[in-house]
Amino acid sequence: MKVDFLLIGQGLAGSILAYRLIKKGKKVRVFDTPKKNLSSRVAAGLYNPITGRKMLKTWRADDLFPEIEQFYSELETETKTSFLERTAIYRPFLTIEEQNEWMGKSAELNFQPYVEKVLKKSLNSSINDPFGGILLKNCGWLDTKKFLDAMSCWLGDQLIQDEFEESNLQRIEDGWKYENFESSALIYCNGIGAMNSSFFSYLPFAPSKGEILEVRQGYDPNLIINRGVFRVGLGEGKFRVGSTYTHHDLEKGPTEKSKNELIRRLGDLMNEPLVEIIGHKHGIRPATRDRKPFLGKHPKEEGVYSFNGFGAKGVSLIPYFSKIMIDYIIENKRLDKEIDIERYFNYI
Repeated sequence: MKVDFLLIGQGLAGSILAYRLIKKGKKVRVFDTPKKNLSSRVAAGLYNPITGRKMLKTWRADDLFPEIEQFYSELETETKTSFLERTAIYRPFLTIEEQNEWMGKSAELNFQPYVEKVLKKSLNSSINDPFGGILLKNCGWLDTKKFLDAMSCWLGDQLIQDEFEESNLQRIEDGWKYENFESSALIYCNGIGAMNSSFFSYLPFAPSKGEILEVRQGYDPNLIINRGVFRVGLGEGKFRVGSTYTHHDLEKGPTEKSKNELIRRLGDLMNEPLVEIIGHKHGIRPATRDRKPFLGKHPKEEGVYSFNGFGAKGVSLIPYFSKIMIDYIIENKRLDKEIDIERYFNYI
């Protein structure tokens, strides 16, 4: 069977890129083993314009955020499934100085698309926010498990749930042969699995383990509370709490140390007692050393591409950068240097 592209990996990156290729009239097959790495399925799924301890506007927010809700809404229509939760994010201030700083920032034009309101007083006694906080708009979270299940159904027989064995690849005159498929090109979207590829093992991945808890707690506002730890409402008094970041113990799975860290951070954020821990999961994020994704073509092998390295912000990054990747592959448009894997060709 002849196809245009074989995609390796059906996480967020593979699902979205496959969708865009199919909409361009391309024939694709996606290889995936869902149980191999649970990074996309256990991801928090937040899209948040103001991030980090210093509460900075996220990298390229003005490019990314106009695309997010429009794109996932389109996919909800296509799959006849709801998986996007448009929810305000509340970020408590840690100091009065921070409050004063954001009173000024909120009036600036470049922050207005993302700031709903600056609160000088506590939003609610259940939250540890004596200096108030900032209420963000144009944000929310993606139910990544529901999304990936819906995209699996949408792809149908274009998705092959089987291990992709790179050693079985054969170079042919006009592309690649793999088992009974002939393809013009390969696209690696398989997260940290690309570290074991003979094509892309040179790329400086910096995989990080993230752990999350599912808990029961009291106060249940219709918003995400996020400072030091995020708390996302799942309904019926349940919350997802996360997440940790570590570059160590990647093979150990969920740990007691990380569980205790999340409980402590949640205690710092909320004045409500923790009622019950329901679940504890982990995933390995395909983060990169310079915190920028890996897009582009292999320098020596024709028809081998990378669409990878989105780390913890895949939900925000992939809708926009999948458009950029399509333009690069199909229209031969150049990639920005900060995302092009050409920046690492001297590593080979």
